Order: sequence, then structure tokens, then C-alpha cells
Amino acid sequence: MSQPLPIAVDIGPAVHQRAGLSRYTTQLVAALAEECRADVDLRLVYNRHSGHAPPAELASLPTVSTPMGQYLWRMSVLASQVTRLPYWPLRSALHDRRVYHATEHLLPRVPCRTVLTVHDLIFEHYPQHHTRRNRLFLRTAMPMFVKAADRIIAVSRHTAQDLADLYRVPAAKIHVVYNGVDPQFRPQSPATLAGIRARYSPDRPYLLMVGTLEPRKNHALALELLARLNAQGYPHRLLIGGGHGWLFEPIRRLVARLNLTNDVTFTGYIPPADLPGLYAASACLLMPSLYEGFGLPVLEAMACGAPVIASDASSLPEVAGTEMPLLPPHDVEAWVAALRRILDEPDTADARRAEGIAHAARFTWAAAARETVEVYRAANGV
Repeated sequence: MSQPLPIAVDIGPAVHQRAGLSRYTTQLVAALAEECRADVDLRLVYNRHSGHAPPAELASLPTVSTPMGQYLWRMSVLASQVTRLPYWPLRSALHDRRVYHATEHLLPRVPCRTVLTVHDLIFEHYPQHHTRRNRLFLRTAMPMFVKAADRIIAVSRHTAQDLADLYRVPAAKIHVVYNGVDPQFRPQSPATLAGIRARYSPDRPYLLMVGTLEPRKNHALALELLARLNAQGYPHRLLIGGGHGWLFEPIRRLVARLNLTNDVTFTGYIPPADLPGLYAASACLLMPSLYEGFGLPVLEAMACGAPVIASDASSLPEVAGTEMPLLPPHDVEAWVAALRRILDEPDTADARRAEGIAHAARFTWAAAARETVEVYRAANGV
């Protein structure tokens, strides 16, 4: 029997973030430790600039951290690629590792083989939706990181195609590995649903959006949709869940301009324990994004039995499959018609729920972990 492959994994997103990259890193590493313990010997690394600690799911794994602020961490990683010098803050963590896995878009130059996960290239398609500093960093750094990586994990075929089209990455270097769905996302008990409704929307049914508050999520369409529904007598409010991102103030002004102040609730960050119930109790999850590298809320909501309407842009058709309506992200009339079918036709809503549960069951973190191990082996030449 072959020895486990020594792997170092950057878990920075799991330590410092709360959105999709955090869930990707946490769930993938936990699945690697559980499902692939005979195949990989894991060591976790991160920069401890904020005083945060690894999540509970990863707390038992060997970990090495370096005390470095986030800005210095990012710039020093880039500097290591520009100068082609080994990245000294990780020298002790990597001395016996065969592969280093960068789980977000930060790949230092290190003395071992490397795997880089690319979640999206949104900044290339919608540069106006990023802050100037972040856009400049990514446009400078990402081509270097992609070129330096021995293997790349793309979280969707759409992202893989972007890598080929925009950076001319050879197909043999790219491996598509889909995200999974955590088992906590499943249909909820009546008691759980009642508790969620009492806390988040006790007096009215609600529509739901989940994700970091930033322009590409296309909250403007959801607000226009809600305004039209309310004008037609529907009682629903819109819950918008997610941490504050960037360039979001125009959306807050649009809420006031459409007279939706009493109809829209910004929940802020949603505790993980509340998410399954919020999905399951919603009348529908709306995902009108202009661009998604993957679109995990679509599958999470499906797994909980919520109807979903998503845009037909970027990776969403390959994630949502044919089970849910896929609509142009600017066609408000189409969204109104599709949502009214779900709200007015119980049989249609029930069919969407059943189809979504079956579809989401195809995406597991155990499968993602096994496929990721194959990428590690390819990077190591095994």
C-alpha cells in the first residue's frame, strides 16, 4: 500500500471569511480528512492576522500559521511570484510537503508542486463591479498565479473555459471539480420552519437571496421583481442575506426609490445553523446573478426543498441543470411570469421542490475530495 501524499492546504478563507470561499475550503478539507485519510497526509496553513482560529470542523488537524496582516500577506505572495524567490513565511510549513494547495486566488512561489483553485474570473468580465485596488491586484497577479500552478482546479466548466479563453491555459492543466452540498442542507421539520419564520418574517411569506452584497449578484432585478409583485397584490417580502461586499450603496438607494423600505430586509451575515431553515421556509430562492463561478446557494436551496429561479448566465445552467427555470438576468417580465407560476400553482412548486432535492443529491463533498486527491496526484506526477 502506498504512503499518504503529504499535502499542505491554505485554509485562509475558512479562517477569515464567511461566504462561499469559506464554505468551499472548510467542507473540502473536512472531506479530505474524513474520506481520503489513507491517501493524503494533511497540514493546514494560514496567516493569522485577525485573531481568528480555524473552524471547529478543522480544529483537530495539524496546522501552521504565520502572523501577517492580510494586505502584507497578499502583496508578499505576489512579490514571491514577481521575484521568483521562495516564499519564506511558509518555509517551515512546507519543508516535507509534496504539494501545496492554494484554495483561493493567492499562490506563493513555494519549493513543492502546486495546485490552485480558481473560483471565477469575474474581475475580467465585470471590472466595474470590483474596487479599483482589488481589480489592479487580480489583473496583475492572476495571470502569474495561473501560469505558476502545476495544476488548476476549476469549480465549473464555465470557469475552465474562461481560463482557456482569457489566459490560454492548456486543457490538460485544468481539472473541473464541482463543489458539494453539506448534508446539513436538507428538508426541515415543521417546527424548524415555524421557528425560522417567527424570527425572520413572522407576518409575511418571503423570497430569499443569499450571497455577498455586491453588484454582480444583480439585486436590482430582484427589487424590480418584488415591486411588480407587490403592485399585483402579492404579500411577499424579500430577505437579502449576506455580508457587505463592495459598491452596494446604489442598491440601498433603489430600495427607497421603489418604495420597498418596509418590504426588504437586509439580514446581514446568516449563521450557518439558520441557513437550511431559511432556504426551506422561503417561497423561492432568487439567483439573478450576472456571473457566478459556481453558485452554491442554488444547490443548497434545492437540497432543502426550496423552489429556485436562477439566471441563465455563466456557470448557473450547469449547476442548476434543467430542474429549475433559467432566465435572462435582465428580463424582469420573464422573472415575474416564472415566479407567479411557483406562487400560484402549488403543483408546480411541489414539482420544483422534488426535482431540486434529487438534483442537489448528485453533488457531494466526498466526491469533490476524491477528485481533488486525483489532482494532487497529477500535480505530483503520480
